[in-house]
Amino acid sequence: MRILLTAFEPFGGSDRNPTIEIARSIGDSMPWISTAVLPVVTGVGGGSAWATLLPLLDDSWDAVVHLGESAKATAIMVERVAVNLRDSSVADNTGSMPCDAPVVDGGPAAHFATLPVRDLVAASLMVDVPAALSLSAGTFLCNETMYRTLHEVHGAKHSTLAGFVHVPQLPEQASVRGGPSMDAAVMARAIGAMLSRLGEGPRLGQA
Repeated sequence: MRILLTAFEPFGGSDRNPTIEIARSIGDSMPWISTAVLPVVTGVGGGSAWATLLPLLDDSWDAVVHLGESAKATAIMVERVAVNLRDSSVADNTGSMPCDAPVVDGGPAAHFATLPVRDLVAASLMVDVPAALSLSAGTFLCNETMYRTLHEVHGAKHSTLAGFVHVPQLPEQASVRGGPSMDAAVMARAIGAMLSRLGEGPRLGQA
């Protein structure tokens, strides 16, 4: 399978983002996975996450898996749904804070992940890394990126599977701002197991 794995650049005053370290590790150990780092910039203009991601999306991908950081997460969280809402309590890396704005004007209220979400959770648990399903990707850029990707895939009638996985912050980040954390190598083991499960096929429907 051809799988695109995306990470986000650091944001919120931190100089690190665990998703970059996970993607780097995956790229080194699983060369059949393609990786990309997205800017933490909302909207569709130049320099935004979407402006970077959209040219990469085509029907040659079997799956697109987005990674995002959650300072509140205590486990690897596989997202089930993205909502058509941008309403941020923190600024992106340009200082923008969307409020009560749709992700896509006239789009459906929500899009469900098309990845085999239960299989991904099981894959993480099989390598002894805590994981769970999540019903909310929030209303910041993680949710926006998941929603836009699924909307694009549906609109283009691609067969690409797509979804989003939140990972905890790093211990080094937690030592500064508090909250739960997880070691980068442990998170990379979980994500690697998930991607290996996707690579096994055959494709599964949403669970």
